[in-house]
Amino acid sequence: MDAEKVNLFIATKGDNFPAESIPMIRERLMNLSSNNEMAIMAMDYTNPVLTIILSVLFGELGIDRFIIGDIGLGIGKLLTGGGCGIWWLIDLFLIMDATKKKNLEKLMMTIG
Repeated sequence: MDAEKVNLFIATKGDNFPAESIPMIRERLMNLSSNNEMAIMAMDYTNPVLTIILSVLFGELGIDRFIIGDIGLGIGKLLTGGGCGIWWLIDLFLIMDATKKKNLEKLMMTIG
């Protein structure tokens, strides 16, 4: 992938990944073959801001965990009412980072 496309990807989708992983993502994308280029650019990543909003509104139901793909944790939160509110409160601080890490995992799986 050429540098211009990598910079465009980082500028438009960089907020969806942990800040400390941006240099590694840039390096991996620069070495990416053109076969995977379209898949990477078209991939849909979960917005961390949307996840925190859903966590505030519906976190006790586990919706935030279902959105990022943590089905088991989502079921656990749903059955326990967000851990009687404690788990929900803790997730308010952790869900944005969890969303960014899940997005990074999805990107790395696609890159290979």
